[in-house]
Amino acid sequence: MTVNLLLTGATGFIGGRVAAAARQRPEVRLRLLSRRSAPGSPDAVQVPGDLADPATLDGCCASADVLVHCATRVDGDPAAVTAVNDLGTRALVEEAVRSGVRRIVYVSTAAVHGRGPFRGVRPGEAPVAPVSATSRSRAAAERHVLDAGGVVLRPHLVYGEGDRWVVPGLLALLRELSATTLTGCDARQSMIDVTTLGRATVAAALSGAWSPGSVHYVSHPEPVPVPELLAAVGTLATGRPADGTGAVDVPTALDRAAGSPRALHHLGMLTVDHWFADDAFWQEADCSPGPGFSRAFAEAAPWYRTFVAGRPGVHGE
Repeated sequence: MTVNLLLTGATGFIGGRVAAAARQRPEVRLRLLSRRSAPGSPDAVQVPGDLADPATLDGCCASADVLVHCATRVDGDPAAVTAVNDLGTRALVEEAVRSGVRRIVYVSTAAVHGRGPFRGVRPGEAPVAPVSATSRSRAAAERHVLDAGGVVLRPHLVYGEGDRWVVPGLLALLRELSATTLTGCDARQSMIDVTTLGRATVAAALSGAWSPGSVHYVSHPEPVPVPELLAAVGTLATGRPADGTGAVDVPTALDRAAGSPRALHHLGMLTVDHWFADDAFWQEADCSPGPGFSRAFAEAAPWYRTFVAGRPGVHGE
């Protein structure tokens, strides 16, 4: 049976992988909602629309069976992120309901829970308590989707080719700390590579397994210990495997970060568990969680090295 899938955010980091995964499903007919044409998309119907201007969304969901919403504004002032993430999502969901779209899937973030620790938390066990304007707007977007009977996916840290936030941010942190990794920290982070997240999102969109108004964590089942994560990231900057040189303990890192709100922000997340468990998601979606962190990160490493080479400030040169 042919499924008409309308996707938002196809020009973005996650949305681009969702589009690629959708193209691998012969039953899917892809439609892309965007302010501008998505490059390399002759096989997809282009649907004009701007989440920041709800009037442009009229009729955008016509003929769509499934809506996958990946578009998010992550920077800008609170009014700007609210306009896109909250008000834009509300208008989009209302249009989907009017058009008879039978399933809505929204790719959100585990950041709607605020700061940890979160140890093996399962859906429904942690309150929604966002601490930033962006996360508050995304929590509001979730509510619009859930009230319409849609499905919300919450990854935590997403990495891979095209990532300009997670790994580059960690590289900048290590530079600020003059460190290669942290010692004395046993925190674990839920992570997923972006290609697997794309596949998982399409699987969720096409599956009939989900209850209306359900929330799922989408991360690899094995959380990543912070020392392993930072050692892998540090290798990108040094060009050699971590050997303990330049390692600092957490108190030293906090002391060195005292004058940098950004570094303290990153350390506040890294030094406590952010581990979200939802093994049932992979079973119900009939989708593999993909390779573990070490293999997936190694596959992405050449892209990261090229990226940071073009941005000297990322690794301190």
